[in-house]
Amino acid sequence: MIIRSLALTSVAIAAIAMLPHAGLAQSTPKHFTICEEGIRRIDCVVDGDTFWMDGIKIRIADIDAPETHPARCDSEQQLGDAATRRLQDLLNAGPFELAAADRDQDLYGRKLRIVERDSQSIGVELVSEGLARKWEGHRRPWCY
Repeated sequence: MIIRSLALTSVAIAAIAMLPHAGLAQSTPKHFTICEEGIRRIDCVVDGDTFWMDGIKIRIADIDAPETHPARCDSEQQLGDAATRRLQDLLNAGPFELAAADRDQDLYGRKLRIVERDSQSIGVELVSEGLARKWEGHRRPWCY
């Protein structure tokens, strides 16, 4: 009984010690490619708001970028391709942090994360460059 109590206390102390870091993960420098069909996805960019890291599919939680698979019009495809390349450049620029969003994952099983470098959101950077929109809880069309 005493051993069980000590074990539970140790687990509780360890959990409390981890609270300041909950939801954050620091990346090590990686080389992200553009994802290709038929090739195992480890560290690659799917589109302007989705990428694979260490074999885990991540959706940037604070933005919505144009679709590329498939795009609904030529202008969406062009903007989506530009957003994809820019996200690749940003991810390859050095270590970044993944912070938990309000939900752990979306309906498609992608991990929802805020991607930050030096306390600045990479998603907000894509929005400021006109390559994505702030996420408002639902998709809006890119073709008009």
